[in-house]
Amino acid sequence: MLCDLRKEAVDSNQKWLEKNCPRKVAKRMYSGYGECWKEACDDSGVDVIYVAAPAYLHASIALYGMNAGKHVFVEVPAARTIDDCWNIVETSERTRRHCMMLENCCYGEEEMLAWNLCHEGLLGSISHAEGAYIHNLTKRHLENSFRNRGHGKKSYCRGNTYPTHPLGPICQYLDINHGDRMNTIVSVSSGGFTWKDYIAETFGPDDWQSKLELDRGDINTSIIKTARGRTIMLQYDVTTPRPYSRINLVQGSRGCFWGYGFPARLYLTKGRPGTESGKDWMSRDEYEKYAAKYRHPLWRSVGGIAKKVGGHGGMDFIMDLRWAYCLQNGMPLDMDVYDLASWSSIVECSRKSDIAGGAPVEIPDFTRGAWKTAKPRKIGDVDLGKMGLDAKNV
Repeated sequence: MLCDLRKEAVDSNQKWLEKNCPRKVAKRMYSGYGECWKEACDDSGVDVIYVAAPAYLHASIALYGMNAGKHVFVEVPAARTIDDCWNIVETSERTRRHCMMLENCCYGEEEMLAWNLCHEGLLGSISHAEGAYIHNLTKRHLENSFRNRGHGKKSYCRGNTYPTHPLGPICQYLDINHGDRMNTIVSVSSGGFTWKDYIAETFGPDDWQSKLELDRGDINTSIIKTARGRTIMLQYDVTTPRPYSRINLVQGSRGCFWGYGFPARLYLTKGRPGTESGKDWMSRDEYEKYAAKYRHPLWRSVGGIAKKVGGHGGMDFIMDLRWAYCLQNGMPLDMDVYDLASWSSIVECSRKSDIAGGAPVEIPDFTRGAWKTAKPRKIGDVDLGKMGLDAKNV
């Protein structure tokens, strides 16, 4: 089944399927009006709804899909308000349907290496982690298209509106909702200097961009404190001119992994926890040995296929392969509805803190205390044979 507001998008995807996967062409297609997605959710021949719609529709489609008896997999963030987060959790519980957020960065090769290092104990007791979404999108946000002009005369962006790419992997490193939880957040934003300079130098005084009332900063920085006393630093910056980064740093009592250290870096103490301060990162040769030894089983078994198929370096393929494998074999998903809600809730919680000048804001406990006894989750491998797939014929 294919569904899109634009008929041309449905047609082009059907043509792709006809060429590349002739046995998997869509038998039903829905398009042409704003709520055609409801027809897809109501389709009795559909088991799973995969939501790649605009962000403002994520929660609505997820709720409707679960109420229609479907499992739902939804792009990030899955919700933008606390109320929607609670509604998704309660609907998932009531309907007994899975609702997982498609946080592909949790399946990146580097992120899964860091997850393995944490859970194999190499970094010791984890005390702190840092992540970011740093991606210069100023031009895209101010390009002269109907999507941008439709926002009106004001441009708001307080707090962190896109937190889950860095936060999802970090929460899995720290076993958030499985022995720990995020308690409070403090969030502050810089002034919007880059936006103003870009507008002034790019557009004339009569263009709509020059008339925008800006209430947004260049960089937002948030600090999250967990119930166990650990800290998470998040940054959000889609404005300033610098290279893309998710930072991806995790600090423990025996060492540190820094994913976006250009290239990735690892430091491990050879003595007691906390000793040998000041020494340099591992050499590249030594790092590569550790990276090979502690490569996650998923990347060890299907990483070569993932890189051939593509999708953000293969992480998209591995994510979809893994959730499909879990569903087919009756296994728990690697990310559940409580992860979806807690990670997405940072959008509203950070905004409230930012507007209040950095005042602490409490993050809801969507598990209702179950995090205290939930065991750490194990992200395992897949068996391609069980899925009827041939690794030699990709």
